Amino acid sequence: LVSNEVPEHPCVSPVSNQVYERRLIEKYIAENGVDPITGQPLSEEQLIDIKLSHPIRPKAPSATSIPAILKSLQDEWDAVMLHSFTLRQQLQTTRQELSHALYQHDAACRVIARLTKEVTAAREALATLKPQAGLVAPQTGPTQPSIVAAGEAMDVSEQVGMTPDIIQKVRRGKTVPEELVRAEDLSKYRHMASHVVSDCGPPKFQRGGSDKNVVVFDKREEQILATLKGHTKKVTSVIYHPSQSVVFSASTDSTIRVWSVSGGSCVQVVRAHEAGVTGLSLHATGDYLLSSSEDQFWAFSDIQTGRVLTKVTDETTGSALTCAQFHPDGLIFGTGTADSQIKIWDLKERTNVANFPGHSGPITAIAFSENGYYLATGAQDSSLKLWDLRKLKNFKTIALDNSYEVKSLVFDQSGTYLAVGGSDIRVYICKQWSEVLNFTEHTGVVTGVAFGEHAQFLASSGMDRSLKFYSL
Repeated sequence: LVSNEVPEHPCVSPVSNQVYERRLIEKYIAENGVDPITGQPLSEEQLIDIKLSHPIRPKAPSATSIPAILKSLQDEWDAVMLHSFTLRQQLQTTRQELSHALYQHDAACRVIARLTKEVTAAREALATLKPQAGLVAPQTGPTQPSIVAAGEAMDVSEQVGMTPDIIQKVRRGKTVPEELVRAEDLSKYRHMASHVVSDCGPPKFQRGGSDKNVVVFDKREEQILATLKGHTKKVTSVIYHPSQSVVFSASTDSTIRVWSVSGGSCVQVVRAHEAGVTGLSLHATGDYLLSSSEDQFWAFSDIQTGRVLTKVTDETTGSALTCAQFHPDGLIFGTGTADSQIKIWDLKERTNVANFPGHSGPITAIAFSENGYYLATGAQDSSLKLWDLRKLKNFKTIALDNSYEVKSLVFDQSGTYLAVGGSDIRVYICKQWSEVLNFTEHTGVVTGVAFGEHAQFLASSGMDRSLKFYSL
């Protein structure tokens, strides 16, 4: 009665038999000492509490009409929807964070597995070398496997232990070797020798050309070791096996051929594609080949049996593949397409895990640095782009001369230098990405470049049917 509101803590006055809010009546008694209705004396001790469940407050006057109730319901609905939208945003953010964390965990697991493998290999090498007491046993015969006849699988090499040379090769790219040519010495390189061989292709110095032949050249002896004939159309890519006397070649006749250099014959034909083969890359194990083709597929093949292990295409693009290259860890690889896309693939899952747009025109060459951090790409837009694989973004674009044709890209084994072959030959020093060399001796387009061991020399081949060497 004092406030005209429903009391929260009701009590009864025995003087007037009226119900009051205890808080308000106590304040009134403290000030006046009498009952507010009768005016008779009243003390706090005389008040009698009323026990009841929580009182139900009457609705506000604004909620007593149908339009007011509808507006109240609409406000509550809007609040619920806003809360739901906020929860969905938080869920999406959490999913993205989880995906990123899982990717980092997977990358860490791969690094740990690789380090564990290197530790195991080092321990095996140490166990092998200890009994020898520093002596190296002479070799009485070749230890590398060879292919003896067409259609037969390659022999598996016998396990002979890890030598220091092998350990150094496994660990290449981790540190810059002391023997690596310094940038100031590299800038003094000049044209030292030229040999007429074929039409085009990268050196080992092996050449593949539009005359359908593969030519293997021995730099030390300065002579042709073998001319390999068998393709029915021009040769697009050639790879020399790092530990065997074996050459792999691809052609627009849609075949991949495996050649024995010592026998000078084709020992295996891999038929992985239905159109011209545009690119080849050898896996780090030396046992598998990656190939790309105009049929829009990439294929992963066993070089020992000639069998195609898997063949995949990206059905969302529908574009021919123009080149392919393994990442140094062998778990991922990149392909270039005719519609200017660079795609990164997970070999194990056979899925496209990243795309690098930015070029215009078909991609003509790609190369991974030996430390696995950088990817260099070239296209018909006369530009060279560098990509950071850790951040998945383009961090450097080198604009070349107008109408410059990029045909070949290669890092040296330490990842210190990058060579570009095309309208001419250019060598850049990594990290600074400044040009340290430029050669224009070829009279035709340069189709292949390669570094010698520790960048002690540079080799190139071109459409002028020549193989050239550069050094101090």
